[in-house]
Amino acid sequence: MAKNEEKLSLAVGLMSGTSCDGVDAALIETDGEGQVRSILSAFRPYDYQEQVLLRQALVDAKGMKDRKARPGCLVEAEALVTRAHKDAVSQLLSQKGASGLKPDVIGFHGQTVWHDPAAGVTVQIGNGQALANAVKIPVVHDFRAADVAAGGQGAPLVPIYHKALQASSVIPLQQPLAIINIGGVANITWIGQDGALTAFDSGPGNALINDWVFSKEGVAMDENGAIAASGSVDFLGLIALMGNPYFKKSAPKSLDRNAFDITPIKAMSLQDGAATLTAFTVETLCLGLEHMEIREGEPAKMVVVCGGGQHNGHMMEQLAEALDSPIMLADNLGWNGDGLEAEAFAYLAVRSMRQLPLTFPGTTGVKQPLSGGVYSPPV
Repeated sequence: MAKNEEKLSLAVGLMSGTSCDGVDAALIETDGEGQVRSILSAFRPYDYQEQVLLRQALVDAKGMKDRKARPGCLVEAEALVTRAHKDAVSQLLSQKGASGLKPDVIGFHGQTVWHDPAAGVTVQIGNGQALANAVKIPVVHDFRAADVAAGGQGAPLVPIYHKALQASSVIPLQQPLAIINIGGVANITWIGQDGALTAFDSGPGNALINDWVFSKEGVAMDENGAIAASGSVDFLGLIALMGNPYFKKSAPKSLDRNAFDITPIKAMSLQDGAATLTAFTVETLCLGLEHMEIREGEPAKMVVVCGGGQHNGHMMEQLAEALDSPIMLADNLGWNGDGLEAEAFAYLAVRSMRQLPLTFPGTTGVKQPLSGGVYSPPV
């Protein structure tokens, strides 16, 4: 075996995002540094009742001070999250392309139910030890806690994986490069001319839109932005939403998925509310990129979009119209745009095992590069 091959690990990554739509699972081979090879991905959706439970967990977790407490329905929700992730691992590894492969580790993010780094609290439910026992594979979990305990924001965690993807891209990606992930919350990774990383949550992603259409129509998402496209943006409502003081804060910064009050749009129709919330996501992404352009003295040479939002055609059209920088979808680069966050947690699990840093001053505001995660072997 070649020397560099000895360092490679097979890793599964699992991500249940703040959109509450399901669990992404991905299998990669990596050294936790510059070598990354995507192998497989899978998706285990949450059904309607499961989504109802998870949304209730977000309500019951609000204001938590003790990250180990499980108020309200959180015990039941944590059991669901653990079970769903076990299903996702089984689904992933039962695919033909995984035949004969034995992962070295699983990166298990869990489900964020409360994130308040200013108070030193971030809560991701899901039992890492129980998952390790069930699937007979070591699990790295609780990725954010060490960073928050050290004074960091605990988010975003994916930027170091974005940098690895950019470095290994077969399509040259000039710097400065902006990589936008539109999940429940949207975040931006900025890779500067010198390769320096800056990252921050820019604002809402899909979560507010998903919650809106779920509450009005009982559907999980606005498929391709069709509902928003049939409505009209209420600009007074949009201005009120944009008045949140978060947008004046400098990066790095992070958000809880429920950080925004949608009272300004509550009386709107389904279509107009979806249109206004979609415009809110687009405007805050543009604001975040403008912030980096002013800070760095030049615009991004390219913007890459990943996450579920890349499939919202209406949102992508609005974003393309609003930006001067060229936009490319992650899928068109050969990246796994939907499974990218899951891949990132596979990558972070390998870095954690090798005691490499996961977070950095420019990504979470932590004072020095810091590793993290809890390692749980099966028993």
